[in-house]
Amino acid sequence: MAAPKSRIPLVIGLTAAGGVGYYLYSAGGNPKVAEKQFEKDVSAASAKVKSELPGRGKEAQKEGEKWAQEAGAKIDSASDSARAELAKANQYRKDLGKDTQKKIDEIDNKVEKKTSEAKSGISSWFGGK
Repeated sequence: MAAPKSRIPLVIGLTAAGGVGYYLYSAGGNPKVAEKQFEKDVSAASAKVKSELPGRGKEAQKEGEKWAQEAGAKIDSASDSARAELAKANQYRKDLGKDTQKKIDEIDNKVEKKTSEAKSGISSWFGGK
């Protein structure tokens, strides 16, 4: 069995033949009139496309600017939120550091007090104060 061939050239050829047939039929079989009609239709289609494109470009630009503005606002909001959370974390770290230092000082004072008591107790065994 032979490999299947692409049917795209056949479809394009039939479409072109159909288009030529349409213009010849609508022109009453006169090729000059059919050619003028085809040029007129192509010109009208081209003008329509050109009239649509500039408007679409401006609309797309406006939509892009709007989207960029919204995205910028969201980024700013997220940035502000992150800064606030960072400030809270830094404050918590500072408070925790102060509390930790206070606890360490309390424990150190207790240890020094107990150490001095123990020294005085041991010294009393050996005849000291």
